[in-house]
Amino acid sequence: MSSLPQGWEEKELSEFINFNPRESIKKGTITKSIPMACLTEFCKSITEYEEKEFKGGTKFRNGDTLLARITPCLENGKTAFVDFLDEDEIAFGSTEYIVLREKEKVSNKDFIYYLSISPQFREIAIKSMTGSSGRQRVQNDVLFREKFILPNDINEQKRIADILSAFDDKIELNNQMNQTLESMATSLFKEWFENFNFPNDKGKAYKENDGEFKSSELGEIPVDWKVKSLDEIADFLNGLAMQKYRPKDEDNYYHVLKIKELNNGISENSDKCCISIPEKYIIKNGDLIFSWSGTLEVKFWTKGKVGLNQHLFKVTSVSYTHLTLPTKRIV
Repeated sequence: MSSLPQGWEEKELSEFINFNPRESIKKGTITKSIPMACLTEFCKSITEYEEKEFKGGTKFRNGDTLLARITPCLENGKTAFVDFLDEDEIAFGSTEYIVLREKEKVSNKDFIYYLSISPQFREIAIKSMTGSSGRQRVQNDVLFREKFILPNDINEQKRIADILSAFDDKIELNNQMNQTLESMATSLFKEWFENFNFPNDKGKAYKENDGEFKSSELGEIPVDWKVKSLDEIADFLNGLAMQKYRPKDEDNYYHVLKIKELNNGISENSDKCCISIPEKYIIKNGDLIFSWSGTLEVKFWTKGKVGLNQHLFKVTSVSYTHLTLPTKRIV
């Protein structure tokens, strides 16, 4: 083993983390519950919960980390930190959680959370999974015995966690700003394309300033607008089955954009494809992508060139002149 940083030591996780600590909730008690659906992928905070009768489940308190142990929830990043409960309050949730808690005078609760979302930890947990296809679970014993090089000093653990937490706070602020901008864009879209109060040639709201309308199959629309179907104004390109296009050169490839990457971005675990795929299947910055299976996701891609996988569509306009507003009503 190479020399360790001063004050760091190789330890089994069971020496550093209290796994699934015992807690008690009386059956029939109405209390807070965190089902798996309430965890946001790759997000530290828990922003939703239910209040329901306790009949069974995994129990936890503030300061605990909830780690999904079942596929695909773990792979998709369902790991969260509990910090919204009252003092000494116990909540419960899915039996598919592993609860991670600090050990007194050994580990820091925030450091444990950031350790649990580290690539090394996640890779070990994912590789330990066993079971039937689609229902694989982490082998707890394998995870407990795994060794990590960790700082002994709790204050050092806290300093590391504080730095990472500051980045999380910045990400959360950016997410809030994005939600505000998205809400503003939605309101503007509704005002222009549903209420028809887009700016007229004098910069004033069209409908509210005596804009002219005509009848159409969709009802009254601005006089200069037309009704067209999406396939008249846009092309939809379905992606390739990229397992047929594995790269032959390990240093020359594109990452593959799947639904998971569309949601969470490219990672070191993302599939790769050869760069010789047809040009039309290469996604570039600014391309509009949406998924047509599973959950519907629509996004403009901004993370560089990637290969378009099946179950995703790339949308391009047939003619950019067709998108000049307000001459068209896109339906």
